[in-house]
Amino acid sequence: MNERKVLIVDDEFAIRDMLRMALEIAEFRCIEAENIQDAFTLIVDERPDIVLLDWMLPGGSGLELLRRLKRTDTTRDLPVIMLTAKTAEDNVIQGLDVGADDYITKPFAPRELIARIKALLRRATGGDELDRIQVGDLVLDGESRRVFLVDEPVDMGPTEFNLLHFFMSHPERAYSRNQLLDQVWGANVYVEERTVDVHIRRLRKALQTAVADYSDLIQTVRGTGYRFSARGVPAR
Repeated sequence: MNERKVLIVDDEFAIRDMLRMALEIAEFRCIEAENIQDAFTLIVDERPDIVLLDWMLPGGSGLELLRRLKRTDTTRDLPVIMLTAKTAEDNVIQGLDVGADDYITKPFAPRELIARIKALLRRATGGDELDRIQVGDLVLDGESRRVFLVDEPVDMGPTEFNLLHFFMSHPERAYSRNQLLDQVWGANVYVEERTVDVHIRRLRKALQTAVADYSDLIQTVRGTGYRFSARGVPAR
């Protein structure tokens, strides 16, 4: 039996029941909450591997819980998929900007959700062991899945880590958003192109620290996408 634990946060019993049945068939263990207070308690006590978080909840929105998770050291890296009926681009971008790793709009097919959960968990755990890569004062350690800038740890989420690893492994080449989706998110997972832009912004922000600013290494290539270029960065 798969020991992966999924927390479902939704105030509608029918949706939680549907999700629980689909997840249990896929051999996930499920725990449930119908409001953000119970959800946070379960996250602290039960330590789920991933959270499915509804946007609209009684007693506060899912976005409020997401902000709280990203402000707390012990939950900052917890993968979160937003479940929302809100399809406007501003709402989607808002959720991703706060720290959601993915989103899916209602109604959705359970098989698509399961595929997204599995892909996100693979990204979060890192899959195969990665190498240690260094560019100037920027170091990516694949074994510990940590990033350092001038010997100081850099705080970033699992998706940003995998995106940086791909860039550092494939420097000086421009990649389209679709190519980045295939390489980082996986070819069998449907994620909209604008999701790439949000994670690029988050990665650049992470590379702007008090000791150094390496955000310019992630370059926008007009009409194509993005490129990682270390030209001009002194080797160490």
